[in-house]
Amino acid sequence: MMLTLRSICAIALVLAAMAAIPFAPAAELSPAGGVFTYRRVFQSSVPEFIEIKISETSDHATYELRQLDEEPGASPFELSPALRSKILGLVSQLKYFRGLDLDVHRKIANLGEKTFRWDSGGQTSEVKFNYTLNATATQLLQICEGLARQQELFDLLQRRIRYDRLGINDALLQTETDLTKGVLPEPQRLLPLLDQIAADSRFVEIARQRARSLAERVRHLA
Repeated sequence: MMLTLRSICAIALVLAAMAAIPFAPAAELSPAGGVFTYRRVFQSSVPEFIEIKISETSDHATYELRQLDEEPGASPFELSPALRSKILGLVSQLKYFRGLDLDVHRKIANLGEKTFRWDSGGQTSEVKFNYTLNATATQLLQICEGLARQQELFDLLQRRIRYDRLGINDALLQTETDLTKGVLPEPQRLLPLLDQIAADSRFVEIARQRARSLAERVRHLA
């Protein structure tokens, strides 16, 4: 079909307009930003499966703690902007795990397979290891394991509050031990539960006193 001069000019104008539109960089194609994932799989431990996902652009995160034969399912939790920034800073120091080898490659006990993963703009990079001597990776690992333990205690306290009031003191003792060890990255997340126990006369007095003491310690740390 013959094209008229007017048609040719119109097509040229359309092509010129399209050429003037800048191509979006890969990072802009993912408005949600990157996502850091920590996963640990360790058979015969409790829990056997740990997974934590932290978004680059939101303080809302997810965690999953379960045995391997249980149904998968993540739950939401929140972390402070300061802790999220610290975690992402460590991820950045580790070059988002691109071409990274963290394992010591020595014959040591099986401590569970750990995975650091970064997803951004449709691209994924990850590293797996059993044990590492890398100081930055060790710091990131400790924070992730601490978050997992913190959420495990949160769930335990919630269950005991609802279904096992006599067992609440044992859960508080576990919380006290981990608080003393400095394991919990943000123990203030437990404050609503500690305050609830301290104020509820249905719990034994020794548990209420321990909850008050723990809440005071946490507030002092904050």
